[in-house]
Amino acid sequence: MTSTMRYSTPAVVLHWLIALLIFATFPLGLYMADLSLSPGKLKLISYHKWIGVTVFMLAGLRVAWRLTHTPPPLPVSVASWQRRVSAIVHGLLYLLILVIPVSGWLMSSAKGVPTVWFGVLPLPDLIGKDKALGHLLGEVHETLNYTLLTLVVLHVAGALQHHFIERQPFLQRMGLRRT
Repeated sequence: MTSTMRYSTPAVVLHWLIALLIFATFPLGLYMADLSLSPGKLKLISYHKWIGVTVFMLAGLRVAWRLTHTPPPLPVSVASWQRRVSAIVHGLLYLLILVIPVSGWLMSSAKGVPTVWFGVLPLPDLIGKDKALGHLLGEVHETLNYTLLTLVVLHVAGALQHHFIERQPFLQRMGLRRT
């Protein structure tokens, strides 16, 4: 595969770092949500927030990189409807990896729970304490995460379908080897 068909190294590294962090924080969020309030739950919430803030910062870098560096073109064999679906899914993925951490930060602010990145950098509350709004923002955060999960499944399914069924070099575009 030519280098013009592959994403740049910074794009690949940011893609996989963000994916790894999301794959860690999503199940962590599910697990901790049903725990009783305890020091252990508070520690898990802190980890979840640390990951969320990190995803937000990396996503900002990823979007900035994407806006300033043209991605490799899709193979000509990709149908026009697949190109449109790909563009929509990618756009929504970018949007959600930025919006979801902000929704969590807003929820924490409304619930009166400070966000302190890695326990050393306190982030300002984005809104004032409001219990009802905190609950609503919790629902929004959850819904956005399940929407992200759905889009990630579509994204992965599409990549695997192109790789294994259509035998197109989609996984190599993101730095993986052909099997």
